[in-house]
Amino acid sequence: MNDIIDGLMQIPARISPKYFYDAKGSALFEDITRLQAYYPTRTEHGIMIAKGREMAREIGEQRTLIELGAGNCQKARALCELIRPSHFLAVDISEAFLHDAVAAMRLSFPKIDIRAIAADLTTDFVLPPDVPEHGRLVFYPGSSIGNFDLPEALSLLKRIRALLLDDGALLIGVDLLKNETVLYKAYDDELGVTAAFNLNALDHLNHLIGSDFDTRQWQHRAFFNSAQSRIEMHLEALTDQHVHWHHGVRCFSRGERIHTENSYKYRVDDFVDILRDAGLTRTQVWTDDKAWFAVMLARP
Repeated sequence: MNDIIDGLMQIPARISPKYFYDAKGSALFEDITRLQAYYPTRTEHGIMIAKGREMAREIGEQRTLIELGAGNCQKARALCELIRPSHFLAVDISEAFLHDAVAAMRLSFPKIDIRAIAADLTTDFVLPPDVPEHGRLVFYPGSSIGNFDLPEALSLLKRIRALLLDDGALLIGVDLLKNETVLYKAYDDELGVTAAFNLNALDHLNHLIGSDFDTRQWQHRAFFNSAQSRIEMHLEALTDQHVHWHHGVRCFSRGERIHTENSYKYRVDDFVDILRDAGLTRTQVWTDDKAWFAVMLARP
């Protein structure tokens, strides 16, 4: 957990967004996806409904489907119906939440070889040796690629490319640049669900490193950084305070922030260029009518 402490000691302090996802955080994120203001999940789902059969024809059947950041596997369910994979591997950092979702998938799709893999996408992860190498489809929905800065995003896409032979492909969701008002509402909802999700990261850190963050002394902040084309989420100290953990302490002044997440918003052509740099040179793009979101099928 040295990365947590290193991040807390930076100025400004930082927490990797992967620490949102303990069991409670994963459940809160599922609540976020059901909010009317949170357009990405709803818009991506609409694209999959409208264009799913066309995508399925391009993808083909009996592939090995590998979903990154699988969560509750709901998005994979619809894709499994369309492409009838021979194998499904659900990859997520929240192990307990993942295993429950995979157990439900096995009941729904008894003919598919279904497995759970607990892994951190920010590091190299290894697939089981008996997973077929040919015909892999990596599925990375939900615009989660936007949580990574450009060098990190490119690194992840290159690792995905390394999982694929020439007959492999990546199906990825990408959030597109849009009106700032829409973005603000999506990341700072009136019900406070996103705030609870952000604050829960501090409770997760308390569990992981033995810190004594008091979430009552922090508040959620979200804003659009137009220069970087990204939404930023922060936690802001409401009071001067000292936060302790095993063999360490950090003093925070009132108004000081911890940067918890970025969510980059792309233009279609710019993201296609990034895919090309990662070795995925052939790309098809589907968007919604408002061009708020894109689903891209990228091949070597």
